[in-house]
Amino acid sequence: MMGYGPMMGWMWIWSLLGLAVLVVLVWLVVRLTGGRPDGADGSSARRILDDRYARGEIDEEEYRRRRTGLT
Repeated sequence: MMGYGPMMGWMWIWSLLGLAVLVVLVWLVVRLTGGRPDGADGSSARRILDDRYARGEIDEEEYRRRRTGLT
């Protein structure tokens, strides 16, 4: 067996390079897909408003006013 020798340094460099490529790929996928779960743009606010109206926490007038404000 030859021990670790000078090739050990290259193993670290290739490992770090592979990790960097993986990080860039993950970043690209997140960037291209929008990086948000479905409904995170404004429809979640609409869903909360609908739920509050359905539970009777707000009346129809308040519901319509706030719904108009969301669009």
